[in-house]
Amino acid sequence: MPEIRSESGLAAINNALIHYEIAGQGQPFVMLHAGVADNHQWNNEFTYFTQRFRVLRYDLRGYGKSEPVAGKYSHLQDLSALLDYLQLDHPAILMGCSMGGGLAMDFALANPSRVKALIMVDSGPTGLKLDVPAPAKFEAAEQAYQAGDLDRVAEIETQIWFDGMDRTPTQVNQAMRQLAYEMNRNALSLEARGLGKRLPDAQVPAVERLGELRLPLLVIVGAQDIPYIQAAADFMLEKIPSARKATIQDAAHLPNMDHPEEFQRIVDAFLEEVAA
Repeated sequence: MPEIRSESGLAAINNALIHYEIAGQGQPFVMLHAGVADNHQWNNEFTYFTQRFRVLRYDLRGYGKSEPVAGKYSHLQDLSALLDYLQLDHPAILMGCSMGGGLAMDFALANPSRVKALIMVDSGPTGLKLDVPAPAKFEAAEQAYQAGDLDRVAEIETQIWFDGMDRTPTQVNQAMRQLAYEMNRNALSLEARGLGKRLPDAQVPAVERLGELRLPLLVIVGAQDIPYIQAAADFMLEKIPSARKATIQDAAHLPNMDHPEEFQRIVDAFLEEVAA
Protein backbone atom coordinates (compact mmCIF):
# COMPACT_ATOMS: atom_id res chain seq x y z
CA MET A 1 0.00 0.00 0.00
CA PRO A 2 1.58 3.32 -1.06
CA GLU A 3 2.32 5.85 1.65
CA ILE A 4 0.00 8.83 1.75
CA ARG A 5 1.14 11.95 3.54
CA SER A 6 -1.28 13.41 6.04
CA GLU A 7 -1.71 16.94 7.33
CA SER A 8 -2.50 17.57 10.98
CA GLY A 9 -2.96 20.67 13.05
CA LEU A 10 -5.09 22.66 15.47
CA ALA A 11 -7.99 24.52 13.91
CA ALA A 12 -8.89 27.72 15.77
CA ILE A 13 -12.70 27.59 15.62
CA ASN A 14 -15.50 28.61 17.97
CA ASN A 15 -13.05 29.82 20.62
CA ALA A 16 -11.34 26.43 20.81
CA LEU A 17 -8.45 24.57 19.20
CA ILE A 18 -9.67 21.42 17.46
CA HIS A 19 -7.04 18.83 16.60
CA TYR A 20 -7.48 17.18 13.22
CA GLU A 21 -5.73 14.96 10.69
CA ILE A 22 -6.58 14.86 6.99
CA ALA A 23 -5.15 12.89 4.07
CA GLY A 24 -5.97 11.47 0.65
CA GLN A 25 -7.83 12.78 -2.36
CA GLY A 26 -11.36 12.48 -3.63
CA GLN A 27 -14.73 12.58 -1.91
CA PRO A 28 -14.62 13.74 1.72
CA PHE A 29 -14.96 10.95 4.29
CA VAL A 30 -15.35 12.21 7.86
CA MET A 31 -14.80 9.87 10.84
CA LEU A 32 -16.34 10.80 14.21
CA HIS A 33 -15.18 8.89 17.27
CA ALA A 34 -17.12 7.47 20.21
CA GLY A 35 -17.53 9.24 23.54
CA VAL A 36 -15.12 6.77 25.16
CA ALA A 37 -12.44 7.30 22.50
CA ASP A 38 -10.70 9.91 20.38
CA ASN A 39 -9.52 10.10 16.77
CA HIS A 40 -7.14 7.15 17.33
CA GLN A 41 -10.18 4.90 17.25
CA TRP A 42 -9.90 5.19 13.47
CA ASN A 43 -6.19 4.34 13.11
CA ASN A 44 -6.83 1.38 10.81
CA GLU A 45 -9.65 3.00 8.83
CA PHE A 46 -7.76 6.26 8.32
CA THR A 47 -4.85 4.40 6.73
CA TYR A 48 -7.09 2.17 4.65
CA PHE A 49 -9.60 4.67 3.25
CA THR A 50 -7.13 7.46 2.45
CA GLN A 51 -6.20 5.35 -0.57
CA ARG A 52 -9.49 6.41 -2.20
CA PHE A 53 -11.01 9.27 -0.22
CA ARG A 54 -10.17 12.62 1.33
CA VAL A 55 -10.36 11.37 4.92
CA LEU A 56 -10.76 13.62 7.95
CA ARG A 57 -10.59 12.46 11.53
CA TYR A 58 -10.42 14.76 14.51
CA ASP A 59 -10.70 14.93 18.28
CA LEU A 60 -14.03 16.32 19.37
CA ARG A 61 -13.78 19.14 21.89
CA GLY A 62 -12.85 17.62 25.24
CA TYR A 63 -11.17 14.57 23.73
CA GLY A 64 -7.65 13.70 22.64
CA LYS A 65 -5.70 16.85 21.84
CA SER A 66 -8.80 19.08 21.59
CA GLU A 67 -8.74 20.45 25.10
CA PRO A 68 -11.90 21.82 26.72
CA VAL A 69 -12.31 25.55 27.24
CA ALA A 70 -14.73 27.62 29.27
CA GLY A 71 -18.01 28.61 27.66
CA LYS A 72 -20.95 27.08 25.86
CA TYR A 73 -20.42 24.97 22.74
CA SER A 74 -21.97 22.31 20.55
CA HIS A 75 -20.22 19.50 18.71
CA LEU A 76 -22.44 20.19 15.70
CA GLN A 77 -21.23 23.78 15.43
CA ASP A 78 -17.63 22.60 15.82
CA LEU A 79 -18.06 20.03 13.04
CA SER A 80 -19.61 22.58 10.68
CA ALA A 81 -16.87 25.10 11.39
CA LEU A 82 -14.11 22.51 10.93
CA LEU A 83 -15.45 21.44 7.52
CA ASP A 84 -15.53 25.11 6.48
CA TYR A 85 -12.02 25.67 7.86
CA LEU A 86 -10.67 22.76 5.80
CA GLN A 87 -12.74 23.78 2.75
CA LEU A 88 -14.47 20.41 2.47
CA ASP A 89 -17.26 21.71 0.32
CA HIS A 90 -18.37 18.57 -1.54
CA PRO A 91 -20.97 16.25 0.03
CA ALA A 92 -19.22 13.99 2.54
CA ILE A 93 -19.58 10.46 3.78
CA LEU A 94 -20.03 10.67 7.54
CA MET A 95 -19.08 7.71 9.75
CA GLY A 96 -19.70 8.05 13.46
CA CYS A 97 -19.42 5.64 16.38
CA SER A 98 -21.72 5.93 19.40
CA MET A 99 -21.86 9.65 20.30
CA GLY A 100 -20.13 10.38 16.99
CA GLY A 101 -22.92 8.60 15.14
CA GLY A 102 -25.56 10.73 16.81
CA LEU A 103 -23.56 13.82 15.83
CA ALA A 104 -23.26 12.58 12.25
CA MET A 105 -27.02 12.06 11.98
CA ASP A 106 -27.78 15.47 13.50
CA PHE A 107 -25.40 17.07 10.99
CA ALA A 108 -27.06 15.21 8.09
CA LEU A 109 -30.49 16.44 9.17
CA ALA A 110 -29.26 20.02 9.59
CA ASN A 111 -27.23 20.01 6.34
CA PRO A 112 -28.74 17.47 3.93
CA SER A 113 -26.92 18.91 0.91
CA ARG A 114 -23.54 18.39 2.60
CA VAL A 115 -23.89 14.65 3.26
CA LYS A 116 -23.67 11.87 0.68
CA ALA A 117 -24.10 8.86 2.96
CA LEU A 118 -24.23 8.02 6.66
CA ILE A 119 -22.59 5.16 8.57
CA MET A 120 -23.84 4.66 12.13
CA VAL A 121 -21.53 2.43 14.20
CA ASP A 122 -22.99 1.13 17.48
CA SER A 123 -25.03 4.28 17.72
CA GLY A 124 -28.54 5.65 17.58
CA PRO A 125 -30.47 8.83 16.84
CA THR A 126 -30.27 11.57 19.45
CA GLY A 127 -33.27 11.63 21.77
CA LEU A 128 -33.97 7.90 21.48
CA LYS A 129 -35.27 6.41 24.74
CA LEU A 130 -35.73 2.66 24.99
CA ASP A 131 -36.90 0.48 27.85
CA VAL A 132 -34.01 -1.97 27.90
CA PRO A 133 -31.84 -3.16 30.81
CA ALA A 134 -28.54 -1.42 31.53
CA PRO A 135 -25.47 -3.40 32.66
CA ALA A 136 -24.91 -3.37 36.43
CA LYS A 137 -21.38 -2.11 35.78
CA PHE A 138 -22.80 1.31 34.88
CA GLU A 139 -23.53 1.92 38.57
CA ALA A 140 -20.06 0.74 39.58
CA ALA A 141 -18.49 3.17 37.10
CA GLU A 142 -20.59 6.04 38.46
CA GLN A 143 -19.56 5.22 42.02
CA ALA A 144 -15.90 5.17 41.03
CA TYR A 145 -16.30 8.51 39.26
CA GLN A 146 -17.90 10.11 42.32
CA ALA A 147 -15.00 8.78 44.39
CA GLY A 148 -12.53 10.39 41.99
CA ASP A 149 -10.96 7.05 40.97
CA LEU A 150 -10.62 7.71 37.25
CA ASP A 151 -8.35 4.70 36.72
CA ARG A 152 -11.12 2.48 38.05
CA VAL A 153 -13.74 4.25 35.94
CA ALA A 154 -11.67 3.72 32.81
CA GLU A 155 -11.21 0.03 33.58
CA ILE A 156 -14.90 -0.59 34.24
CA GLU A 157 -15.90 1.31 31.11
CA THR A 158 -13.36 -0.65 29.08
CA GLN A 159 -15.03 -3.82 30.35
CA ILE A 160 -18.44 -2.47 29.30
CA TRP A 161 -17.58 -0.93 25.96
CA PHE A 162 -14.59 -2.89 24.66
CA ASP A 163 -14.86 -6.34 26.26
CA GLY A 164 -18.63 -6.39 25.88
CA MET A 165 -21.46 -8.37 27.40
CA ASP A 166 -20.10 -11.91 27.26
CA ARG A 167 -16.32 -11.59 26.85
CA THR A 168 -13.64 -11.37 29.49
CA PRO A 169 -10.65 -8.98 29.26
CA THR A 170 -8.44 -11.92 28.25
CA GLN A 171 -10.62 -12.80 25.25
CA VAL A 172 -10.00 -9.61 23.30
CA ASN A 173 -7.10 -8.04 21.40
CA GLN A 174 -4.83 -6.76 24.17
CA ALA A 175 -3.18 -3.95 22.16
CA MET A 176 -6.57 -2.61 21.08
CA ARG A 177 -7.94 -2.96 24.59
CA GLN A 178 -5.05 -0.92 25.98
CA LEU A 179 -5.65 1.78 23.36
CA ALA A 180 -9.34 1.88 24.25
CA TYR A 181 -8.47 2.25 27.94
CA GLU A 182 -5.95 5.03 27.28
CA MET A 183 -8.30 7.02 25.03
CA ASN A 184 -11.09 6.89 27.60
CA ARG A 185 -8.78 7.59 30.53
CA ASN A 186 -7.56 10.76 28.80
CA ALA A 187 -11.15 11.84 28.08
CA LEU A 188 -12.05 11.34 31.75
CA SER A 189 -9.12 13.54 32.79
CA LEU A 190 -10.25 16.31 30.45
CA GLU A 191 -13.84 16.01 31.65
CA ALA A 192 -12.70 16.29 35.25
CA ARG A 193 -11.44 19.83 34.55
CA GLY A 194 -15.08 20.93 34.47
CA LEU A 195 -14.58 23.36 31.58
CA GLY A 196 -17.24 24.14 29.01
CA LYS A 197 -20.97 23.51 28.83
CA ARG A 198 -22.17 21.37 25.96
CA LEU A 199 -25.40 22.50 24.34
CA PRO A 200 -27.81 20.23 22.45
CA ASP A 201 -26.72 19.86 18.85
CA ALA A 202 -30.28 20.26 17.56
CA GLN A 203 -33.45 21.89 18.89
CA VAL A 204 -35.43 18.87 17.70
CA PRO A 205 -33.74 15.52 18.39
CA ALA A 206 -33.07 13.23 15.45
CA VAL A 207 -35.49 10.56 16.69
CA GLU A 208 -38.34 12.95 15.85
CA ARG A 209 -37.02 13.65 12.33
CA LEU A 210 -36.06 10.22 10.97
CA GLY A 211 -38.61 10.53 8.17
CA GLU A 212 -36.51 13.34 6.69
CA LEU A 213 -33.50 11.08 6.08
CA ARG A 214 -33.33 10.16 2.41
CA LEU A 215 -29.64 9.31 2.09
CA PRO A 216 -28.03 5.83 2.07
CA LEU A 217 -27.54 4.69 5.66
CA LEU A 218 -25.52 1.78 7.00
CA VAL A 219 -25.96 0.57 10.57
CA ILE A 220 -23.06 -1.49 11.97
CA VAL A 221 -23.36 -3.12 15.37
CA GLY A 222 -21.15 -5.38 17.48
CA ALA A 223 -23.00 -8.41 18.79
CA GLN A 224 -21.31 -7.99 22.19
CA ASP A 225 -22.58 -4.45 22.71
CA ILE A 226 -25.15 -3.52 25.37
CA PRO A 227 -28.91 -4.15 24.88
CA TYR A 228 -29.67 -0.46 24.25
CA ILE A 229 -27.34 -0.35 21.25
CA GLN A 230 -28.80 -3.57 19.83
CA ALA A 231 -32.31 -2.15 20.17
CA ALA A 232 -31.27 1.21 18.70
CA ALA A 233 -29.88 -0.53 15.61
CA ASP A 234 -33.15 -2.41 15.08
CA PHE A 235 -35.12 0.79 15.69
CA MET A 236 -33.26 2.59 12.91
CA LEU A 237 -33.71 -0.36 10.58
CA GLU A 238 -37.46 -0.22 11.19
CA LYS A 239 -37.92 3.54 10.98
CA ILE A 240 -35.52 4.55 8.19
CA PRO A 241 -36.36 2.98 4.79
CA SER A 242 -32.86 3.50 3.38
CA ALA A 243 -31.15 1.81 6.34
CA ARG A 244 -29.39 -1.53 6.15
CA LYS A 245 -27.68 -3.38 8.99
CA ALA A 246 -24.48 -5.39 9.40
CA THR A 247 -23.52 -7.24 12.59
CA ILE A 248 -19.96 -8.12 13.61
CA GLN A 249 -20.25 -11.12 15.89
CA ASP A 250 -17.09 -11.08 18.00
CA ALA A 251 -17.12 -7.34 18.70
CA ALA A 252 -18.55 -4.84 21.16
CA HIS A 253 -18.98 -1.04 21.09
CA LEU A 254 -15.85 -0.31 19.02
CA PRO A 255 -16.16 -3.04 16.39
CA ASN A 256 -13.67 -1.49 13.99
CA MET A 257 -10.99 -2.01 16.63
CA ASP A 258 -12.04 -5.60 17.25
CA HIS A 259 -12.01 -6.72 13.63
CA PRO A 260 -10.68 -3.97 11.33
CA GLU A 261 -10.53 -6.08 8.18
CA GLU A 262 -14.12 -7.30 8.51
CA PHE A 263 -15.26 -3.79 9.36
CA GLN A 264 -13.50 -2.35 6.31
CA ARG A 265 -15.05 -4.99 4.02
CA ILE A 266 -18.52 -4.08 5.27
CA VAL A 267 -17.94 -0.35 4.74
CA ASP A 268 -16.32 -0.97 1.34
CA ALA A 269 -19.34 -2.91 0.10
CA PHE A 270 -21.67 -0.14 1.23
CA LEU A 271 -19.61 2.61 -0.37
CA GLU A 272 -19.49 0.71 -3.66
CA GLU A 273 -23.29 0.68 -3.68
CA VAL A 274 -23.39 4.39 -2.85
CA ALA A 275 -21.07 5.18 -5.74
CA ALA A 276 -22.92 2.98 -8.24
